[in-house]
Amino acid sequence: MICPRCNQDDDKVIDSRSSDGGHVVRRRRECQGCSWRFTTYERAESSGRLVVVKKDGSRVPFDRENILRGILAACGKRPVAEQSKEDLVEQIERELRHDFDREVPSAEIGQRVATGLRGLDQIAYIRYASEYHGFESLNDLAEEVTNLQQTTSDDPGQQDLFKEQD
Repeated sequence: MICPRCNQDDDKVIDSRSSDGGHVVRRRRECQGCSWRFTTYERAESSGRLVVVKKDGSRVPFDRENILRGILAACGKRPVAEQSKEDLVEQIERELRHDFDREVPSAEIGQRVATGLRGLDQIAYIRYASEYHGFESLNDLAEEVTNLQQTTSDDPGQQDLFKEQD
């Protein structure tokens, strides 16, 4: 690996651990040139390339970083752990590779991200849904918030979005 600090290609592995249920190997490395320590992740690459079919019919290679960027934007300054965001991306990517052979519609990816965010953080979900669903008015947004409140009101672990805090 090339050191991100000094760009030398001389490092040693200090620690290796399995992560994400054995789907990822996390390695701590130390550069022999500048002694900088950094972390790398190794994932098995699937044999077939997954292609995303956009709404306009164009096709682009699947890139997990696009999903991560959307999740990061939705979570903004919300108190959502970085590991939870990364875990959500891993879960979505794994499901997509399992459920689709070569091509996946972008709408399917968006739906899975929205569903994942809904369980992760309600505000992040609303932020993402407002972009994904392209709400035309405040009524559309209010309707989605009402739906969200109705589906989570039965769950005692969820707090009300608009309830006065004591």
